[in-house]
Amino acid sequence: MKRSQINQLIDNALEFMHSQQFYLPTWAKWNAEIWKTMGEEADEIRNHGLGWMVTDFGSKDFDKTGLLAFVIRNGRLLNNRPQTTKLYAEKMFVVQPEQVTPWHFHWMKTEDLINRGGGRLEVELAWVADDEKSFDEREVRVQVDGITRIIPAGGKLILEPGESVTLPPKLCHQFCGYKGDNKVLAGEISSLNDDTRDNCFLGKKVERSAIVEDEAAKYSLTGEYTIDAPRT
Repeated sequence: MKRSQINQLIDNALEFMHSQQFYLPTWAKWNAEIWKTMGEEADEIRNHGLGWMVTDFGSKDFDKTGLLAFVIRNGRLLNNRPQTTKLYAEKMFVVQPEQVTPWHFHWMKTEDLINRGGGRLEVELAWVADDEKSFDEREVRVQVDGITRIIPAGGKLILEPGESVTLPPKLCHQFCGYKGDNKVLAGEISSLNDDTRDNCFLGKKVERSAIVEDEAAKYSLTGEYTIDAPRT
């Protein structure tokens, strides 16, 4: 992906969130120069993986297969043990119509996937098989805002704005904005989030594409928080 594309996507996301009356922390707009001035007072942001994530999942086609996310809050895991009393996490997503976040599951995390506004969110669900590379044929029973829904393996839920579904560990899910609708402001409330160790994309390894630095970064992504400020 090009840095110019990432800059524009985040600009558009902030404008869309504003239209939905959803606001991020002040530091969401900090650039690299501001981050260089921030010392240990911002270490929770750095160490807990907070901030912007933009990925095309290695597809080279963000509009077809990709996701823009912002990790708003999270605790920290070490050897699968919480390191603080913060045992929860929250993310924001902007999902375009027919833009797919591909099939994946988590070994540990339970999450609520929420449609916070905009268009409808299409969610496909199936239990992972024992080989962790394919689907189980069992029917799927999930809670949609406290109401049990039963769908076949690989079946779809359509979440209207305001609706959410609870996804337990090893329940595979794939989602996208509903065809022909507006883009979706989606959210995730979950147990502790560890994207480096608790994401399994079904049957394949998924990596972010390298960023082509065709212009200066307007925003720092997770992992780009440099430090020039002295530490005591």
